[in-house]
Amino acid sequence: MNFKKILSQSNSKADWVGLRYVEEKQNILSTKKFALDNVQRNATRGIMIDVMVNGQFSYYATPFLDEKHILDCIDIAVNNAHLASKFSVFKFDHDAVRKGYEGSYKTSLKSPLSNLSVNDIKDLAFLGSKNMMNFDKRIIHAGTTVELIERNTRIVSTNGADINQKMDIVLVELSSTAQDKNDSQTRSNHGMRGHCFQAGAEFVEDYDIETEAKQISLQAIELLEADQCPTEISDLVLAPDQMMLQIHESVGHPLELDRILGDERNFAGSSFVNLEDFGTLQYGSELMNIIFDPTVDNQLASYNYDDGGMPATKEHLIKDGILVRGLGGIESQIRSGIDGVSNLRASSWNRIPIDRMANINLEPGISTKEEIIGSIERGVFMESNRSWSIDDYRNKFQFGCEYGKLIENGELTKVVKNPNYRGITNQFWRSLSMTGNIDTYEIFGTPNCGKGEPNQVERVGHASPLCKFDKVQVFGGA
Repeated sequence: MNFKKILSQSNSKADWVGLRYVEEKQNILSTKKFALDNVQRNATRGIMIDVMVNGQFSYYATPFLDEKHILDCIDIAVNNAHLASKFSVFKFDHDAVRKGYEGSYKTSLKSPLSNLSVNDIKDLAFLGSKNMMNFDKRIIHAGTTVELIERNTRIVSTNGADINQKMDIVLVELSSTAQDKNDSQTRSNHGMRGHCFQAGAEFVEDYDIETEAKQISLQAIELLEADQCPTEISDLVLAPDQMMLQIHESVGHPLELDRILGDERNFAGSSFVNLEDFGTLQYGSELMNIIFDPTVDNQLASYNYDDGGMPATKEHLIKDGILVRGLGGIESQIRSGIDGVSNLRASSWNRIPIDRMANINLEPGISTKEEIIGSIERGVFMESNRSWSIDDYRNKFQFGCEYGKLIENGELTKVVKNPNYRGITNQFWRSLSMTGNIDTYEIFGTPNCGKGEPNQVERVGHASPLCKFDKVQVFGGA
């Protein structure tokens, strides 16, 4: 559709009008044991109309892509803004919050996901499940899910914005459960939902699913035969896939400016962070350098512009352990007076953009894995998140992992099952004593971060090296 033409035909008396068109296609296929479990093909498209009148935003979404209907919807949104402006809590300047940027973004790929047939996806899923099920007779269940997503976004506005973005997304999950007469244990590649990234059809050629499937079932058997994780105060080494969850829950969510301003308190909680903490709070040790970076090639939440039409740039959120910047888009930045980032994001055409994480990454340090393990007399290594619990202020937490190993006299020794740890956010991050080098650095993502009212399930990327934390409460138990 010619969205610029539609805007030129509007006679609405608005300070600013924007249209955000979103089209998304989703293919999902899953297997259980040796059978096909689920096949879905979903498609959705529509427009979010965004207007400003007298400093007041108003939104109106529609899936009906008819020019006259869209013009009528613009009039409705403008009328609603006029009515709401009499009761505004905060008045915005449209020139400050909605710029007229032009540009584009496209996932870096060799071939489009559309080149993959249903049979290609089915063959990959069965290959994973069969290699897990055939590993050992104690493996009683194996599941594989492959999800392919193609998303197109177009933003145009009356002040000249014209942005096109195309994202191709891949998700692959593997899970294997072992059982004997005394116990059952599940091992997966989930972390926070398995391999989740932007890529093209070439991922099928590059992905060694057979090796990974066998490794997952091997570790499920190891856990079945393992002792419980000890309960003690000891050093803790977290693998990058568990660090992803740690970053997400105890850094990403508490730094969201709309949460700090109170917008989320009735739904998903608040934050222990206060506006006056920016620039002064010692969030963690000097090794803690957290980056907001939607410019990374092929990470799950990479883009050039957020859904408010603002250019995305790499920024420090925490530098050398000091909190320096919030996770807030331009609207929250203006309301709070705190520097933020371009992270106004909407999960679909029928949701308004709000402050969301994108790629939130911990920068690597200089230590090798051997140096980190070798520095520990007594400790526990933990990998792959299994459970999480954190309070409404994102402060006190308790996380469980799938797989653990004892560290004794500088060496990884026996496998332990049901490893857990707990802590308080700032105390925990201040105990960060070693960060792995680039060889230990891994990139992950999660497609199911929930926030907002009405709820928005958003895609988020995280990356981290291997990390060592001193004197942490670890304990066993399911």
